[in-house]
Amino acid sequence: MHGMINRALQGFLVAHYGERSWDEIRGIAGIPPEGFEAMLQYDEAQTLACFEAAVTVLHKHPNALLEDIGTYLVTNPALEPLRRLLRFGGATFLDFLLSLEDLRDRGRLAIPDLDLPRIRVEELDPSSYRIRAQWSLPGIAPILLGGLRAMADDYGALALLRLDGMRPGEECLHVQLLDMTFAEGRQFVLGGVGA
Repeated sequence: MHGMINRALQGFLVAHYGERSWDEIRGIAGIPPEGFEAMLQYDEAQTLACFEAAVTVLHKHPNALLEDIGTYLVTNPALEPLRRLLRFGGATFLDFLLSLEDLRDRGRLAIPDLDLPRIRVEELDPSSYRIRAQWSLPGIAPILLGGLRAMADDYGALALLRLDGMRPGEECLHVQLLDMTFAEGRQFVLGGVGA
């Protein structure tokens, strides 16, 4: 697992639960005192051990914690480059949804060895979509759920999102678009000025 993913998990835990909780989680999971290094590769078992320790220490349901991580990835000011990468997906929330299939390739343009999930978007009707995601670790659907809710807010769209089950080798979400111009979205300028 790419260190940037582990580092994002560490950053989320420290930002939301503090250094003391992180130290306890780190100790249970067997992570060195310096934590994760963003540019190294880690065994997926270490990522899972960290997450499972967080669930235990924080007494949180795994899906709730994963959804919070997804929201953090989009809304944390320190991760603004990720938000900008996502906003390049389109001018509207629907454009963005339809561009999710390209996210893996866009991520690899920035970081060639970054392993992002494979995503397929299936139109059920003009306002309903099923998102199918495949990743090497379980839990990508709740992470996407948190991230997509935050992105809907970012675009000013009103959308209902829910987990839509697991199928062999993939996790699914259902997205119902209710109003694409429900509220004023956050400003985004391609060149970065005023973003």
